[in-house]
Amino acid sequence: MALQLYIGNKNYSSWSMRPWVLMKQAGIPFEEIMVRFDSFNANSAFKRRLKSVNPVGKVPVLLDDGFAVWDTLAIAEYLAERFPEKDLWPTHPHQRARARSVCAEMHSGFGALRTHCPMNIEASLPETGRLIWRDQPGVRADMARLGGLWSELLAAQPEKMPDGSGPLLFGRFSIADAYFAPVCMRLRTYALPLAADLQAYVDRVTALPGVQAWIEGALVEHDFLDFEEPYRLGR
Repeated sequence: MALQLYIGNKNYSSWSMRPWVLMKQAGIPFEEIMVRFDSFNANSAFKRRLKSVNPVGKVPVLLDDGFAVWDTLAIAEYLAERFPEKDLWPTHPHQRARARSVCAEMHSGFGALRTHCPMNIEASLPETGRLIWRDQPGVRADMARLGGLWSELLAAQPEKMPDGSGPLLFGRFSIADAYFAPVCMRLRTYALPLAADLQAYVDRVTALPGVQAWIEGALVEHDFLDFEEPYRLGR
C-alpha cells in the first residue's frame, strides 16, 4: 500500500504543508487525503474523520500500510528512516544535529509570528503586516531570531550548489527547508521586512517545485473560513 498523507486546507494548514512539501520535493510517492476544515469542535466532520485514523484528531497524519504517524517532527523522522537514500537530514553529524535543533525550535517557538500572522497563501496583506510590525513587539522579536538563525546557516553554505542554484539552509534541500516553508508563506502574505539575503532565501524556497505545487493547490481551493481569517470578512 502506498503512503497516505492526511492534510487540511492547503491555504491555511501550515502543519500539513511541511510533510507534504518534504515528500513532494524529495520524490517520495504518496496518496494525498484532503480533509477540509469545517470547524475544530469535537463533533465537527473534520474531527470525526481525523479521529478515525489518529487519536488526537489533527493533521497531518501519515499512514504507512495502516500504521499512523502524527506530529510533523515524528513524520519527518519516520520518513528519514524509511527512505535513508533521500538524505532528508544533512549527512554531517553536526549539521544533522543543528538541523534537528532548528526544526525543534520552529516546532515549539515563534509563537507571536504564528499567532499574529496565520498562514493564508491566497491573501496579500501587506498593510496588515505593517500594522502587525508596528504594534506587536513579539513578532519583531521572532523575526529578529528568525533572521539571525537563517543568516548564520546560510553564511555557512557555498554561494552556489553544484546544480548552479543558490543554497538552502543546509546547502541542498532538507527537512529544515520544508519546516520553514510555511514561514516563507507568511512572510510573503504579510510582507514583513527582510534583509536582501533572507528575502532571496524566501524566493528560493518559494520556487521549489514541491512548494510551487502546494501553492497551486492552495490557490484553487476557494474556501473562506472565518475562523482562519482574523483580518478579512471575505475573499
